[in-house]
Amino acid sequence: MEKNNYFINIGTREISLNHDANNDDFIVSATEDEILELREIFDQMYNADIRSFFRAHIPAQPYHQDQSNDDYDLGMVTAFRKIYELGDEQTKKHIQQMGILDE
Repeated sequence: MEKNNYFINIGTREISLNHDANNDDFIVSATEDEILELREIFDQMYNADIRSFFRAHIPAQPYHQDQSNDDYDLGMVTAFRKIYELGDEQTKKHIQQMGILDE
């Protein structure tokens, strides 16, 4: 399968073939299937984020005992691993400097 360059903004969970003003936090070279895997990770993060929003309105349940927050955090690490795997040299260097995958 043919690989294309994609521009990733993890904060907005944006994946784009086109370079816009703020979507080039990370650049990856990936097949459509690999991008679908990353999109699925982003979708899971979104779902965990929504669950966390609703949980936040339950004052009796502390943040550190919330599975939705744990799911979101795991999604972030999984997304960074996938982006690192597919990323160009600058992307890999940036993620290494962040230290998020050192665990």
